[in-house]
Amino acid sequence: MSDIKTVCVYCGSGPGTDPRFMEAATAFGKELADNGVALVYGGGSVGLMGAVATSVLDNGGQVTGIIPGFLRDKELALKRVQELIVTDDMHERKRLMFERSDAFVALPGGIGTLEELVEQLTWQQLGRHKKPILIANIANFWEPLMALFAHMRDTAFIRPKLAVDILQADNVGDILPKLREAAAPQPEPAKQMPPEIAARL
Repeated sequence: MSDIKTVCVYCGSGPGTDPRFMEAATAFGKELADNGVALVYGGGSVGLMGAVATSVLDNGGQVTGIIPGFLRDKELALKRVQELIVTDDMHERKRLMFERSDAFVALPGGIGTLEELVEQLTWQQLGRHKKPILIANIANFWEPLMALFAHMRDTAFIRPKLAVDILQADNVGDILPKLREAAAPQPEPAKQMPPEIAARL
C-alpha cells in the first residue's frame, strides 16, 4: 500500500467537554475532503462522528457510514452520506470498516472508540494487517492511554517482538502526512543504496 484513499475515523457520538474536540473533528473532515480522501465512519449524525462526516460532505468529499441496525435511531444515522450501510451487528460493522479503509484515526471518544482502536492495534500486533493507525491526541485527550501503553512495555506485557506500532498527532494538519509516510513502501535493506554511493549522486 502506497496511497491513502480512505480513512476510517473512530470517535465519540457525543461532543465532549472541550470545544477543541469538535473543532478538530470539523477541521479533519475538511482536510479529508480537500485531499480527496474518503471517510469511513460509524454512520451517526451526532457528536464528533456527525461533525467529521458533515464537514467532509460540506467540503465536497465522499462518506461511507456503517451502522448496526440497533444504533440507527440512537446515533441518528446521517442520511446525507453517499453510502449508508446498515449491518446486523457490531461485528459486521467493524469488519466492513476495516475492509473499506486504508488507515485508521482515533479522535477523542468513549468506550466504543477505545474498543475499536484497541482491536485494530491487536490485529496489527498479531500480524493480521499493516494499515497505519494514528491517535489524534487533541488537547492531550489520549495521554492516559499512552501512559498505559508505556506501563505495559515497562512491565513486559508489550514485548519487543510484539511492538505496538501506533502513530500520534497533536494537530489535525499532521494526520494525513503521517499516515501517508507510514503507508509508503519501505525499501528492503538489501536493496537500499549504500550511503557512500548516495552521497556521490
